[in-house]
Amino acid sequence: MTLRPVPIDGFSTPTSRTQAETEAVLLEHIPTPDPSTGEPTPKAALDKKLHMQFLVRNLVQGFPTRYTSQDASQPWLMFWTVQAFSVLQVGLDPGNKQRIIDKIMTWQHPDGGFGGGPGQAAHLLPTYASVCSLAIVGRPGPGGGWDQIDREKMYRFFMSLKQKDGSFLVAHHSEVDVRGIYCLLIVATLLDLLTPELLEGTASFIASCQTYEGGFSSASHPSYSLSGSLLESPRPPLGEAHGGYTFCALASWVLLQPYLASSSRKPEEATASIDVKNLLRWLVHMQGVEIELGGFKGRTNKLVDGCYSWWCGGAFALLEALGVGGIQNADSDEVPIDSGTGEGVWDDVDDGLYNRNALQEYILYAGQHPAGGLRDKPPKNADAYHTLYCLSGLSSAQHHVFPSKLRRSQLEAAWEASESLEEDLKKRSFTEFLSWTEEEGGSHIVGGNENRLNATHPLTNMTITHTEGLMTHFYKQTIPAKPIKAKPASTS
Repeated sequence: MTLRPVPIDGFSTPTSRTQAETEAVLLEHIPTPDPSTGEPTPKAALDKKLHMQFLVRNLVQGFPTRYTSQDASQPWLMFWTVQAFSVLQVGLDPGNKQRIIDKIMTWQHPDGGFGGGPGQAAHLLPTYASVCSLAIVGRPGPGGGWDQIDREKMYRFFMSLKQKDGSFLVAHHSEVDVRGIYCLLIVATLLDLLTPELLEGTASFIASCQTYEGGFSSASHPSYSLSGSLLESPRPPLGEAHGGYTFCALASWVLLQPYLASSSRKPEEATASIDVKNLLRWLVHMQGVEIELGGFKGRTNKLVDGCYSWWCGGAFALLEALGVGGIQNADSDEVPIDSGTGEGVWDDVDDGLYNRNALQEYILYAGQHPAGGLRDKPPKNADAYHTLYCLSGLSSAQHHVFPSKLRRSQLEAAWEASESLEEDLKKRSFTEFLSWTEEEGGSHIVGGNENRLNATHPLTNMTITHTEGLMTHFYKQTIPAKPIKAKPASTS
């Protein structure tokens, strides 16, 4: 098979040489049609059993020695593992769930939040990983983890990290990073901790992190001097646009919409905005060409990497919350007919903003390690991080999960008012967060139905069921049942 390489300017550099080497390796993983059947060889098969064995080995036997360097990332290792089980449609037994709950609770800091391990300082990133892991394996009641989260101390910890420009430190005496802001907003939304005081100025800060390319960087220059006085000059972003930062910034922007639409926000915050058109342009250009198997890269002129299947590929779902892309009739009363799950069903399907078919093929052909687990790209080893984010990216490419107006109206009708001073913000956050719905008949699965994964919530990267379970507990609400719709009869 002859495919055109990525164009270069004719001047050899370490970057261009590495790109050529990567293309040569990926070319070996591109399937070729069988002359007799026309089917691709090898078949695009997700080896779920092998990946499950990889995950079980890490969970039961413990991680290999090379993970010692990630001692401060114990909550992340746990989240990557238990959420990968969830995406693979594998349930954990009660005994292992309890072991995980007990382990997670050793990471809770006495002053609020969770650290990277027992006795370690509280940090926003492991706080997210710990709470999301508890959403998956935990339960209400004694020993279940959910009611052992100290929400009052958690909120005080969050406020102690807040800066004058609306940003947050990731930990005391640490840096500002949009990934930390995303983690904070997810946890605060899940646990019913959102207040105008917490969110004031954060949208303006997020907007300031968008670069000229359209993606987002990790932070921006502060808008205040060392003396604390506000500056008039603009605050340019710190660093280049990056897939991980962009996902976290975009998800944070979506999470802030209930606050920006509520009566709680200050008038000057109404002017905060992001360049959605430029963001879309950047995201589209992060998908690799045919010789790169349609994988995503995380930065301009960088190599494709399996984890960006989620960080970039998963970001397209978030754009739907801002009115970009999606299926026009997805919220109608008519259920679209599933176009099937076999090979070739994408021939008459509009991929929309990015090539979902190609992304699935990248993960299935290049992302799977022969010994189990998933990876950045061949010939690299599998690891816990890439295993989850390759699976999450594959899931997002298989399913269409969108913010449903019909579902939101159901949630609003079922809302039970409380005596909260911020009832408007609380209700908006709950109903919009849980309005995300998987479109019936909207799945398109390369390789057949045996490759199907559970759909994930585009904001939390947990299943919708786990997301709903935790939120209904802390908001003390009842989720209305989704109406069962019959598919239209065949007209053949």
